[in-house]
Amino acid sequence: MKIQYRFILFFLVICVVKSTFGQSALQLSHEEFLAAVKSYHPLAFRYRLQNEIAKAEISKARGNFDPVVEAKKGAKTIDGIDYYKETNVGLGIPTWYGIEVNGSYHYIDGQKLNNSDTRGGLYQFGLTIPLAKNFLYDKRRALLDQAKIGLQMTQAEQLVLTNDLLLAADNAYWNWVKEYEIFMLQSKAVNINKDRLALTKKTYQYGERAAIDTTEALSQLQSFELEQKDAYLQFVKATQELSLFLWKENQQPYDISEGIIPKETLLNNIAYTNYAQLLSQLNRQSVGNHASVIYYLGKQEFLESERRLKFQSLLPKLDFTYNFFNKENYRSEFFPLFQNNYQYGLKLEIPIFLRQARGDYRIAKSKVQQNLLDIAYKRQEVDTKLNTYKNEVLNYRNQIEIATQNIDNYQRLVKAEEAKYNNGESSLFLINSRENKLIDAQEKILELRLKFIKGYNQLKWLNENFVVR
Repeated sequence: MKIQYRFILFFLVICVVKSTFGQSALQLSHEEFLAAVKSYHPLAFRYRLQNEIAKAEISKARGNFDPVVEAKKGAKTIDGIDYYKETNVGLGIPTWYGIEVNGSYHYIDGQKLNNSDTRGGLYQFGLTIPLAKNFLYDKRRALLDQAKIGLQMTQAEQLVLTNDLLLAADNAYWNWVKEYEIFMLQSKAVNINKDRLALTKKTYQYGERAAIDTTEALSQLQSFELEQKDAYLQFVKATQELSLFLWKENQQPYDISEGIIPKETLLNNIAYTNYAQLLSQLNRQSVGNHASVIYYLGKQEFLESERRLKFQSLLPKLDFTYNFFNKENYRSEFFPLFQNNYQYGLKLEIPIFLRQARGDYRIAKSKVQQNLLDIAYKRQEVDTKLNTYKNEVLNYRNQIEIATQNIDNYQRLVKAEEAKYNNGESSLFLINSRENKLIDAQEKILELRLKFIKGYNQLKWLNENFVVR
């Protein structure tokens, strides 16, 4: 059963290989891929929605300063007696500095009125002024400030998250390219060894080679065929990983059911020409302008707003209220304010122990201090990442140059060994040994190119996180 299962699996792999690469396959470019991720990936769409939510929070906070209109009309009648008929219309206007302005018109009439009611129409204009708590800062101002700061924090956070998504997609694409190039490299080796086996068989038939040479050639061919199958499976796996970033316009996953291959190559990546300019640009950037640092700086402002609000709870609540009245159809007399047609009040509230207020304020201060430590750590983290990725890019670029020279040397050795073999001075074993080292070196340089590109991508998307301020 195991042998039959392996045979079926091997047959399916061969069929997929032929159907995928035997026909003209679709080519996916790097630019098209990233454009699709930006436009259709659900996380990118979700991040944009988060910014809209933050903008709506500002509108919601501004609603605390909206004027409020209220109206009331009522009457009471029992046993034919009109106790009262009442109409009341008012307007309240909260202001930025905690002062509330209000005005109203009140009409009441009836046979059973309270002694404090004023019969007929009465106009009222008044205001309430906080003299201690809520005078310099209050909850309404804090909510609006925090909503505005929250938008800045959200925009910075979503910029980092979006670029992290694009970085992951970018790396997945170039890993896909690498796996495809390894598969093509192994396929080329298989074709070369097929030709070599056919040639060896002919020379054996002519009596120019020993029978053992055909066994050597067949063994080498089968070794490369195994490597080819493994390379193909790795390419299929990389393709599936790439499909995680491909979505349709309606946020439905894109099923890669057709043969699709990369349009780009590792050798032609723009990183080789742009990395020096990118390093120079990063050297001019200020760590304080990085979006992740800006997020924590915004959080600092948010926590400072919370601290100022908690400090207000330590102050006594002392509110002064003044109302001016004028009866309907009476001549208005505004001044002096405290002589006629007025009402005023002074309200004082002082918690005896202030334990809750003192506790809240200490918590707010501690959070501010914690965030200062987070800012210092985030600055150092960004600076360390920059230096690490810079060193990686420069180091892998140097390794690629050495590996390129090494491949040239191996290619010359393989050609020299083939020439010696044709002259009867070498063997297939030596050719295969040289060829295996050449393939290993070619795979090694593909790995180095991918590491170089990934390091470049880290710097590129790190640079995209810097905000012009």
